[in-house]
Amino acid sequence: MPRVDFGMVTSGFELPGYRVVRNFGIVRGIIVRSRSVIGNLGAALQTIIGGNITILTNLCEKTREDAFELLLQHAGEHGANAVIGLRYDATEVMQGVTEVLAYGTAVQVERIP
Repeated sequence: MPRVDFGMVTSGFELPGYRVVRNFGIVRGIIVRSRSVIGNLGAALQTIIGGNITILTNLCEKTREDAFELLLQHAGEHGANAVIGLRYDATEVMQGVTEVLAYGTAVQVERIP
């Protein structure tokens, strides 16, 4: 399955050393995740101790990573070789269930001589 290379993604609207030659439009990767009962219990125990709640940190990081990977695949399916303007958004769709969205603009770029 085609996908954009990780190094060809930026949160900016320009990719240094490249120029946009074609714009494919908005692409996205969406993941909806819930916390497990065991994860909730572990997180509750970690809140008693204080500090970083690693169980939830790891869940959030994995969810963002999965949404990002779907974005790279979606951009590749459109024929893009880069994504500019990358952003993330998260919404709680119901208690304990969160949607994470990675989105940006799929483009074709070429190296500036």
